[in-house]
Amino acid sequence: MSTSQPDASRQSEDSTTPDRLLHARTGTDVSPEDIVLAAGKDLTPQNLEWARQKLDREGPAALDKMLP
Repeated sequence: MSTSQPDASRQSEDSTTPDRLLHARTGTDVSPEDIVLAAGKDLTPQNLEWARQKLDREGPAALDKMLP
């Protein structure tokens, strides 16, 4: 008896995440909280102010620039 698993249950050798799954934008507005979290920072008043200023300068593209 074979102990190998059927092809359907094996993990793919290619473990690259598809591009369509990497983008976080859902078409909604970007908030300062989104910017802070994408930067890996804590939600503090100082970081939120930094994020507000970044959004004022760069608009929603600020988040796109931070994510892959």
